[in-house]
Amino acid sequence: MFARVRLRDRDIVCVGFADWDADLWTNQQHLMSRLAADNRVLFVESLGLRRPQLAGRDLRRIGRRLRRGIAPPRSVDGLHVLAPLVLPLHDRPWARRLNAWLLRRQVGRATRRLGFRDPLLWSYVPQADALVDSLRPSQVVYHCVDDIAAQKGVAGDAFRAAEARFVARAGLVLASAPQLAERMRGLGANVLDAPNVADTARFAQALEPGEVDPAVAALPRPRLVFTGAVVATKLDLAFLGDLAAARPDWSLVLVGPVGAGDPATDVSALGAAPNIHLLGPRRYGDLPAVLRGAEAGLIPYAINDLTRSVFPMKVYEYLSAGLPVVSTPLPALAGVAGITIVADPAAAERAVLELLAADTPAARRARSDAAQAHSWDARLEEIARAVEETPQR
Repeated sequence: MFARVRLRDRDIVCVGFADWDADLWTNQQHLMSRLAADNRVLFVESLGLRRPQLAGRDLRRIGRRLRRGIAPPRSVDGLHVLAPLVLPLHDRPWARRLNAWLLRRQVGRATRRLGFRDPLLWSYVPQADALVDSLRPSQVVYHCVDDIAAQKGVAGDAFRAAEARFVARAGLVLASAPQLAERMRGLGANVLDAPNVADTARFAQALEPGEVDPAVAALPRPRLVFTGAVVATKLDLAFLGDLAAARPDWSLVLVGPVGAGDPATDVSALGAAPNIHLLGPRRYGDLPAVLRGAEAGLIPYAINDLTRSVFPMKVYEYLSAGLPVVSTPLPALAGVAGITIVADPAAAERAVLELLAADTPAARRARSDAAQAHSWDARLEEIARAVEETPQR
C-alpha cells in the first residue's frame, strides 16, 4: 500500500485555457482550487487562443479582460488570478513574439508581488514556454486535456509547433484521453494517463432525497439530461433533433450555456422542437439537483477531429449520480464501464428503452459506488506522486 502523497507548500503558476469564472468549471478549476488548499497558486487566465468573433459573448469577454488586465491579480477561491493582456492573433509571428514578451512581463510582475520562488509551472497551453527561462521553474508540467489545435478559430499549425517546443521542456505531461497520450508520447514526453474525473461525493448526493431543479421537475418524464456547453463544435445537433422527433414523449434536457467557445452556434432547430428544452447554465453546486430529476444521462457528441481526443467530465458526474448513460462513440470512452455506446439515434432509442426498463435504485447505487474511485482527490494524489517522482530542474 502506497503512503498518501500530496503537493504541499509549493508556489504554482498555472496557465489555463479559460477564464477562472467561466460558466463551466473544467479540469483546471477543479484541480487548482484543491491545490490551493496546501499551496500558493497563481492562475493565469486564457491567452485568447481562439480568434474572437464580433458576437455578444466575445465582446463582453474582451471588455471584462481589459478591465481586469490593468488590475493586479485578484484573490478568489483561495488562489490568485491574473488576467493577462495579450493579442488574440497567434497565427502571426510578430504577435506571438509580442505576446511572449507581454506574458513574461505580466506574470513576472505578479510572481514578484506575491513573493513566489522557484515555482512549479503547470500549464494547459504550450504558450507557457515563453515563461520557462524567465520564471526558472523548479518543474514544468504540461496538462493536455483537449486537442486545442483542432478547435474552431485556433491557429492550429502555430499551436502544434508551440506544443512540440513546450513538451520538450516539460518534465511531465498529463493527458486526459488515450489519443492525447499517444500523441504526447510521440513527441518524447513522460506521460501520465489522467482521464477527467468528477467531484464524486457531490454528485452522489443526487441519489439522496432532496430538491429537483424546478425547471427540470416541470418537464414530463422520462427526462434525458445533457449538462455542459451547447456548442456545434462538440454536440451532434442533428442526432438530438432526430432522437427528439422519434420519441416526442421523451424530454431531452440541455443544461448549460449556449455558444461557449463557439458563439456562432445556431440552436434554433433545437429550440423549435417541443420536447427539447434549453434550460441555460446552472451553478456547479446545483447540478446534483438537475441530475436528481433525470432518468438517464446523455453524451451526444459529434465525432470529429476535436472530440476524438475528448474524455468528458460529465462521464463520472452522471455515473456518480447513479444514472444510466448513453453516449455516441467517442474513442476515449471505449471500454469505460457504465457507458452504453450508440452509433445513431435509432440505437440510442433502443438503448434508453432497455436501460430504463432495467433501472432500479440498487442499480443506481451500484453505478455511483463504482464511480467513487474516480474522484478529483484520487486523481490529484496520483498526479502528486508523478510530480514528486519527476526530477526537478
